Amino acid sequence: MPHRNPDASTPSAGDIPAGLRVPSISRRRMLQLGALGIGTFTAAPILAACGSSSSKPSSAGAAKKGGNLTIVRANDSVDMDKTTVFSNASLWVYQQMYETLVAMTDDGLGVKPWLAESYQMAADNLSCTLKLKPGVKFHNGQPMTAADVKFSIDESSKTKGGWEFINSAIKEVTTPDDMTVVIKTKYPWAPLLADLSCPNNGIIPKNYAGKTAKEFYTAPVATGPFMWDTWQKGNFIRLKKNPSYWQAGKPALDTVTWKVVPDDNARSIQLQGGQAQINENPPFSSLQQIKATPKLAVDLFPSTRTDYILMNQTKTPYADVHVRRAISYAIDREALVKNILFGTGTPANSFMMPSTPYYDKNCQGITYDMDKARAELKQSSVAGGFTTTFLAMSGDTVDAAIAQILQSSLKDLGITMKIQNVDASAQHDLTNKLQYEIAHSYWTMDLADPDELVQFALDPMSGGHSFNTGYNNPELIALVHQAQREFDKGKRQALYSKIQQQAADAAFLGFLFYTPFPYSQTTSVKNFKVLPTGYYHMEDVSL
Repeated sequence: MPHRNPDASTPSAGDIPAGLRVPSISRRRMLQLGALGIGTFTAAPILAACGSSSSKPSSAGAAKKGGNLTIVRANDSVDMDKTTVFSNASLWVYQQMYETLVAMTDDGLGVKPWLAESYQMAADNLSCTLKLKPGVKFHNGQPMTAADVKFSIDESSKTKGGWEFINSAIKEVTTPDDMTVVIKTKYPWAPLLADLSCPNNGIIPKNYAGKTAKEFYTAPVATGPFMWDTWQKGNFIRLKKNPSYWQAGKPALDTVTWKVVPDDNARSIQLQGGQAQINENPPFSSLQQIKATPKLAVDLFPSTRTDYILMNQTKTPYADVHVRRAISYAIDREALVKNILFGTGTPANSFMMPSTPYYDKNCQGITYDMDKARAELKQSSVAGGFTTTFLAMSGDTVDAAIAQILQSSLKDLGITMKIQNVDASAQHDLTNKLQYEIAHSYWTMDLADPDELVQFALDPMSGGHSFNTGYNNPELIALVHQAQREFDKGKRQALYSKIQQQAADAAFLGFLFYTPFPYSQTTSVKNFKVLPTGYYHMEDVSL
């Protein structure tokens, strides 16, 4: 996902309502580079092939208490600071410790009470009152109170360059009593409850339980099912069972360990040999072989990933809509799904994903059609073709394959596309600075609300330069802000449907495909399920 660069110039966004949320840094794109390993696939939206595709039963015998579970992964976590760290490899660990007032539902379309046992929006939609669940304790035995909640949300709201954009609509957090929290907003804000489920709003003890912030996040304390144990950086992180967890009888496991094993084959071998029980990210090319392996299973979890082609509209000729449409028509999405995803995916029709609230399956996205591509190019300012450079990530096989397939299609269109390979972090920085012409990227969600994605994608003042494309459409920007303040679901759907269709018609991105979230596991694992954001609840898992 794109990342704010204060030195990069972007077109004016026109009249934007004062005080609206302004993100300040890359989120999902940073996750890829900081944690998951370049070229691997992570989260993705609902597909025909999604859901469980296990070739064997998901368990061997009944669930039992105890046991030590190991998850092998390509990369280590970055940090445990929930307010500033975006890497998936960090999030998926620290979410087992930090819990929020509300949590995402399993389908990724809403929220449910968690550390709050109830919540109620005011009639004017300017505040939300939450009643805390009684009997919740931190890992150090200290009871959780409203003062801890206020401290936690205030802490996350005041960071610089972290997750503070999530809370920027919050005006004030008050505590009428020890078990009641009132969150007031600056203006009606429809995504508020979803925002409260974001990991940055995890609840920790007031004043870091007497420590400095740095000391606290070295060995954090929270309310979750697992507690801090050990981190050998570059090797493994281990969490241990919280014996006083508020959910009776959970967790079943004694420990969970996330072990760093960069090589794809080595992770598979450790799973087969019993040194690990879950492989975080097996390549799509290996899934059929894993399914045929005794005592191993594969799951393709619905998620919120969409891949796309970036076109920098601050550079010629990409400001020309006919050029963007020509390139979008020239993308053979079916070929990409077949040759890169081994059939495990679907072509994208929108910048939003099927597992995102208010996605519109009827949005008429541009599909592969070379005749239409040639017709659009003839209407453009570069009717005879042009030369451009694709900024590719060296060492990323998926990125390289996308570039090669696109290069071939554009050649037939009369466009010469050169491929420049740079280090993945350099590609990230250059696209964020709008110092590129055309490139590939992707997005995954953190919340059960489309606003996080939509404002970042379409409002060039939101910190992401409209997905680092510089796209600036005042009409769409106005619709984005209107949708943020609309609480009626039917009206909100109409707004997001209109947004999706106009964005597709403008071809501000070249939508590519939706992909599932692949995991492999031993058949001894029970109840492991990944949510559409990529998060999971290890308190539900047993061996």
